[in-house]
Amino acid sequence: MFYKAATKLIRALPAEPAHRATIKALKTGLGPVTTRRPDPVLATEVGGLKLDNPVGLAPGFDKDAEVPDAMLAAGFGFVECGTVTPKPQIGNPKPRLFRLSEDKAVINRMGFNNGGLDVFKKRLIARRGKSGIVGANLGANKDSTDRVADYVTGLTELWGLADYFTINISSPNTPGLRDLQASDAMDDLLSRIQEARTELTGDRPSPPIFLKVAPDLDLNQVERITQQARTYGMNAIIISNTTIDRPDSLKSAHKGEGGGLSGAPLFEKSTQMLKEFAAAAEGRIDLIGVGGISSGAQAYAKIRAGAKAVQLYSALVYAGPGLVMDIRRDLAERLKADGFNSVTEAAGTD
Repeated sequence: MFYKAATKLIRALPAEPAHRATIKALKTGLGPVTTRRPDPVLATEVGGLKLDNPVGLAPGFDKDAEVPDAMLAAGFGFVECGTVTPKPQIGNPKPRLFRLSEDKAVINRMGFNNGGLDVFKKRLIARRGKSGIVGANLGANKDSTDRVADYVTGLTELWGLADYFTINISSPNTPGLRDLQASDAMDDLLSRIQEARTELTGDRPSPPIFLKVAPDLDLNQVERITQQARTYGMNAIIISNTTIDRPDSLKSAHKGEGGGLSGAPLFEKSTQMLKEFAAAAEGRIDLIGVGGISSGAQAYAKIRAGAKAVQLYSALVYAGPGLVMDIRRDLAERLKADGFNSVTEAAGTD
């Protein structure tokens, strides 16, 4: 009840100040804490990560790795921090974050605002030895003359500190970034990531590396990206980032704002895209489902569509961080009701 009231109070603030207030509150210990172990039926493995529950926090919430442990304590099975770029950047002009309350959606054009690798790295060093899976979502600076080199720099600087890495080439808010999803550009990107990974790994095991793609792709792109991800040793594909589409169903006064749309209106589009990737992958590369999840039923739909884990963020704007435990409980009940012994067993059954 306390956290629902706090969420309502914070929502009285404009969107971006509300987010900063949430981060500050979490840093002072004012977040939900669960001591309840996940139901064993929620166990899963995705891209080499062994998770005790499949519900992850998507990047964007904790850009600078300020509160990963607070979000793990709230019940998330894994937390992805970032997006982090090599150099600090202030992002796009404000206002750049909009609640579409009538649509249970968010539009953002933040532009990878973050404190840069040095700050991010220090925080990951400070949490060494702590339990819980924390990933780093890597991006490129807006003014970079070699964006691929930015991803390699992020990988190199954070090697040994993050449990996994995500190569984010799908944000619509950095001009030209999505061009890296084109065939030749992706070959260049993924081959250089593979080379850096080989040099960094040596005789030690490599942390998983994931590729995050846009929901605004056609079937030919889906099949080609799936093949490229496999060719260059990506461990999983994350489907998807925000969309530049604006469904006719949107009601909010902010529906015409530029940027990426997330939240409830993205669910159907991103789930259909997930199904297309699952068909292209044929079980040969793992998938993570993101987009519009606000309930156990929707998390379960993503899993049955082919995901071995899911991530959410926008729903927290409306329901608060306590939502993760509701999703965990509901998801466990649905898995058991259908006779599944684990998330992995249920993945792709549709």
